[in-house]
Amino acid sequence: MESIGIDLHKVNSQICIVGEDSAVMRECRIRTEAGRFAEVFGKRSRARVVIEASTESEWVARLLEGMGHEVIVADPNFAPMYASRTRRVKTDRRDARALAEACRLGAYRHAHRTSDEQRHVRAQLCVREALVGTRTKYISVIRAFLRREGLRVRSGETESFVDRVRELELGEKLLGEIAPLMSLMEELTEQIAKLDEQLAVLAQADATTRRLCTVPGVGPVTSVTFRAAVDRVERFSGAHHLESYLGLVPGERSSGEKQHRGHITKSGNRRARWLLVEVAWSIMRSKNPHTRPLADWATRIALRRGKRIAAVALARRLAGILYAMWRDDTVFEPRKIRTPKVALKAA
Repeated sequence: MESIGIDLHKVNSQICIVGEDSAVMRECRIRTEAGRFAEVFGKRSRARVVIEASTESEWVARLLEGMGHEVIVADPNFAPMYASRTRRVKTDRRDARALAEACRLGAYRHAHRTSDEQRHVRAQLCVREALVGTRTKYISVIRAFLRREGLRVRSGETESFVDRVRELELGEKLLGEIAPLMSLMEELTEQIAKLDEQLAVLAQADATTRRLCTVPGVGPVTSVTFRAAVDRVERFSGAHHLESYLGLVPGERSSGEKQHRGHITKSGNRRARWLLVEVAWSIMRSKNPHTRPLADWATRIALRRGKRIAAVALARRLAGILYAMWRDDTVFEPRKIRTPKVALKAA
């Protein structure tokens, strides 16, 4: 069976085809289009193809699988896959050769291919995040213009920001400057509300997300985001594996007798990690008796390391709790929360 490596890119992709004896049989560069892939692979006998996980990888993988080929979507962070590539010279041609050689030797690690359902959910979450980010930027601009004139907007919910601005006595020129942004903000708020309603329906329709929402502070957006990021809970060996996947564990550079642990790795799904940290802050500020054990645990860490580190530590623990709830098909039970022995000793 031939081994093929494809270095995918947005516009053009590099292809390398090698035989069982590792001899290069063909190299070519094509446009990243379905028609061009069909021309190259449509009439070839079944081959094993390795491509890196990327934005284009899923549709290309499905296209090639439809032609009868075996496709491996590989984790680009797996260093042995590039063992034959020199660090001093990097080109698309060398990358494609390295992928083809990794394909022949089996020196790759499968990347998780998200299910169709969760791919569409992730798209909805991405759109919502873009709209919220745009609205936040507009609010910052409007606030800056108001401060320039010595005006302040009273505190309140983001959704009522435009109404609170209109309460102020604005001059004609200032009103003309911010009117376009305020008009866009009203449309953005309406679109965000519609997306939130859709996500709430999704959260209610799925048994897993309904259980996740029983954790105080975890709403539909957080539960749906966590569900979409994990996709299949059985692919994780344990809570610590998931915490590492979400980038909530400290990075480490240790050698010999020296051990250095730094900031969290921030790998994996940024949206899920950010929302878990927000839930952690909410729990730390809450007086809800159901989350008191978690808040007390985070407070002990805050006394030693500061509130920010405590919030991240609590977010990491929440990821483990949500994982266990999903794995065991259970709801949140405050009485089962225990204080880790490490935290007790540190306190």
